[in-house]
Amino acid sequence: MAVTEPAPAAVSAGHSAAHEGILRRQSARESAARTYARALPIVPVRARGLTIEGADGRRYLDCLSGAGTLALGHNHPVVLEAIRKVLDSGAPLHVLDLATPVKDAFTTELFHTLPRELADRARIQFCGPAGTDAVEAALKLVRTATGRDGMLAFTGAYHGMTAGALEASGGAPDVRVARLPYPQDYRCPFGIGGADGAELAARWTESLLDDTKSGVSRPAGMILEPVQGEGGVIPAPDDWLRRMREITVARSIPLIADEVQTGVGRTGTFWAVEHSGVVPDVMVLSKAIGGSLPLAVVIYRDDLDVWQPGAHAGTFRGNQLAMAAGAATLAYVRENGLAERAGVLGARMLTQLRSLAAEHPCIGDVRGRGLMIGVELVDPAAADPAAVHSVPAGPLARSPRPLPPAPELAAAVQRECLRRGLIVELGGRHSSVVRLLPPLTITDEQAAAILDRLSDAISAAARPHHG
Repeated sequence: MAVTEPAPAAVSAGHSAAHEGILRRQSARESAARTYARALPIVPVRARGLTIEGADGRRYLDCLSGAGTLALGHNHPVVLEAIRKVLDSGAPLHVLDLATPVKDAFTTELFHTLPRELADRARIQFCGPAGTDAVEAALKLVRTATGRDGMLAFTGAYHGMTAGALEASGGAPDVRVARLPYPQDYRCPFGIGGADGAELAARWTESLLDDTKSGVSRPAGMILEPVQGEGGVIPAPDDWLRRMREITVARSIPLIADEVQTGVGRTGTFWAVEHSGVVPDVMVLSKAIGGSLPLAVVIYRDDLDVWQPGAHAGTFRGNQLAMAAGAATLAYVRENGLAERAGVLGARMLTQLRSLAAEHPCIGDVRGRGLMIGVELVDPAAADPAAVHSVPAGPLARSPRPLPPAPELAAAVQRECLRRGLIVELGGRHSSVVRLLPPLTITDEQAAAILDRLSDAISAAARPHHG
């Protein structure tokens, strides 16, 4: 597919009036909790692949992809064909949790993609259509199976917005959850980074669990993201993830991998846990598994399947169209090697972005895995010369102190990107990380166009912020 350039800013008066009218009515009618619409004042009317066309006639390259939902981009032909096939067949569209050929085909394809050690003894629970409901189901599952109540989660985590999922997320104000340090290089909680920082994070976890006076009793489970998305695109080190698996196995604590955003090839393997070889006890899946339509499931070991009928349910857990679109998406990603392609292309984009960072002091860090990429923007003017002096080398040598985050600059970059026909999202602790989640189907030419527009937007936004 050729890169589609943004349409000229000048559009017909009719298109402009319709565009503004829809946005005005949305602002007047929808709740104050709306999010994406605030930073992205567009009205999509058509979309294909990477490209969205707005009601005002402008075209955009979409690097939000439904927050990672659109593995194949907008309206991919195999997804549309799968949906049409169900519609034309006369099959019921709503079936609760009854068995259907469509559900059977989806489940079979999904199990085919899972880590073999889990797939051979897996059970699946179809949940409500959002990932947060699947997280709720996973938490209920391990609490029922273990007879315990507490949970282990990590700083920076995001697992959803319902009560239990929010408890396990980094911004929870009141929790039954013990919060553990999630390793990262740029803003290491121990000021060390690298393998040493990850090792300290693992030791902290062991100490908390084994210290009889830590205040943390043996929990029902541990939930983690193999790459923190909303937390700022922070990949878990493979060695650390293996340590978490060893720690939980040794203490009979079920390990829950939240692959809602990292799954279906996004990070360069079909499931992000495969980078480390870790096989979790429970996997929470949503977003891309529905092929752009709402679908969420929990996959877990059969020995955890001890809850009673109706222990977790939902009226819309049997969406036939989503399962058909999902099966087609899973098969297409698997058969066309899109996970491997995401790994190769993502590594190339990370290299190019790190070269860009050398030209822009406002880029503090570039990180990611596959086509899940984050660019953290910072304020270089706030650097403290005394804080970035070199320190002696050693097993626990301190890293240079990171620069302060620059959320206002990040918001300005997002606006400049939109002016250039590029849709990006922000994340991280202070919303200072520009996130790229393009479809797995993007071409080399499209990837280059994305980086060109982002580079231009950073240059434009940085000028007024840093003189």
